[in-house]
Amino acid sequence: MSLGVLSLLALVPILTVLIFLVILRWPASRAMPLAFVVTAAVALLVWKVPFNQVAAASSRGLVTVIEVLFIVFGAILLLNTLKESGALHSIREGFTNVSPDRRVQAIIICWLFGSFIEGASGFGTPAAIAAPLLVAVGFPAMAAVMVALIIQSTPVTFGAIGTPILIGVNNGIGADEKVLATAAELGMTYEAYLNSIGAQTAIFHAIIGTLIPLFMVAMLTWFFGKNKSIAEGLAIWKFAIFAGLAFTVPYALIANLLGPEFPSLFGGLIGLAIVVPAAKRGLFMPKKTWDFDRKENWDPEWVGKLKITNEAPVKKVSVYKAWIPYVLVGLLLVLTRLNDLPIKGWLTSDAVKINFTEVFGTSISFASTPFYLPGTIMVVVSLICIALFGMNGQAYGRAVKESFMTTVSAAAALLFAVPMVQVFINSGVNAAELASMPILLAESVSLVIGDNWPAVAPLIGALGAFVAGSNTISNMMFSLFQFGVADNIGVNPSTIIALQAIGGAAGNMICVHNVVAASAAAGLVGREGTLIRKTMIPTLYYIVFAGGLGFVFLYGVGFNIGTFMVLAVVAGIIYAILKGSKQSKKDQDDQIAA
Repeated sequence: MSLGVLSLLALVPILTVLIFLVILRWPASRAMPLAFVVTAAVALLVWKVPFNQVAAASSRGLVTVIEVLFIVFGAILLLNTLKESGALHSIREGFTNVSPDRRVQAIIICWLFGSFIEGASGFGTPAAIAAPLLVAVGFPAMAAVMVALIIQSTPVTFGAIGTPILIGVNNGIGADEKVLATAAELGMTYEAYLNSIGAQTAIFHAIIGTLIPLFMVAMLTWFFGKNKSIAEGLAIWKFAIFAGLAFTVPYALIANLLGPEFPSLFGGLIGLAIVVPAAKRGLFMPKKTWDFDRKENWDPEWVGKLKITNEAPVKKVSVYKAWIPYVLVGLLLVLTRLNDLPIKGWLTSDAVKINFTEVFGTSISFASTPFYLPGTIMVVVSLICIALFGMNGQAYGRAVKESFMTTVSAAAALLFAVPMVQVFINSGVNAAELASMPILLAESVSLVIGDNWPAVAPLIGALGAFVAGSNTISNMMFSLFQFGVADNIGVNPSTIIALQAIGGAAGNMICVHNVVAASAAAGLVGREGTLIRKTMIPTLYYIVFAGGLGFVFLYGVGFNIGTFMVLAVVAGIIYAILKGSKQSKKDQDDQIAA
């Protein structure tokens, strides 16, 4: 069978997801079982993957599903505990006191607080925490999930204390002799070479990611505003770019000076320390405040099942006390992820692992460390809230029951989505002697693209994250392949791997299991395809801009595809700023006239 035909067959599982979930907008609970069956059939019949390999991969996926659902449960339980205690009402009031403008609230909660949580935990936790928190402060559920997913981009490469670089890229290239030889030729240790990849990644991310807050608020006002106006989002361009820089500048500096562990974590904290006081003082913000239309005018599709009452609680909780649980979550996530402390070793030791390695007799090894999961931390903090806020057992019981029911609603989709992914990426063990489906797809693309590869390198990373649900796994799958392509076309391999990592981060905005998990946390199930259609817009921006920048960095400015890609994006940015300035002036004139 020719490479072209095999490539088309390898593409069938992805096309199945795109057609039924994204284009036809089937709910994930219907589309993903079909995608799993199609993927398993291609693996068994075309790739001739042994049945026990498919079973092992599917079981590994099921274990991951349980872990993801536990993270979602923990995030919702913490939110519902705060709701029952009255602390959530104080948090909502606190954000209103910072600014009643929904655009500002989205930037602070998602871009800054979400990036901090990404830096501490990763694995979809920021969207699972930020989306319900936005619903709590008055956002439509679909709007909350969309903006929470959009920030699953810039901070992701350095999420979970640098896991996508330190584990993803490291495991992808670390054992290859050619990589080690390249590092030695540059007079670098392998660790320094790995850090240089992280440093380049951060610089590209900082250039591209600075505009993500502006993208986020423009899409918010376009899709969910009363006037369906992009201009209303662009009107806050000064504040959005200021907030972007408040995160990306320290983020890039930390990556280049300290390494890949803390850019997102400290970038989020520093950004919060800069932006929140500025927002309180009204710096860089237009005079006109933007809000959603009245709830009774919302499209029913926007509304989820997560119910947050606006009634004031019987017992008043101070804003500072109300934020203690989230501060504890961030602190405990950091403490349990630092390699220099013994806590991580205790929580991931063999004594607490559930190991499935020998069950199917395959090369697939997998284990679960339940006490290390972010969900465990959030459950523990929710229990601390009982004493912190003086809650009774009945109130906490209501929080547990409501959280469990919301989590169960996401299970049907995830039970097929994640096993489908695992079968797809573990198809390399087969009797047909073929590369795994994702690697074969990437090899086919590289043969067609040739020397223009830097322009599409981020697309491969995004593809890996879309199907695997993880920047880390995407980097593991494709980093060595990207190194080989770079070596073949004679360009700097570390830059190409950086572009891979950037694409892998961008792909998190559209990966199915992140969308399902964030939707479930906000009580919005069955509308995953609609959300992916929306988040594809910033994903394409990220991939195109990264590819263009990488191409120009490697080949220089000239009459080439990279220069065209960069100029197209820059022209769009200039247009957006001019349009935003015009809208901001119009808003001010209207306010003066009123």
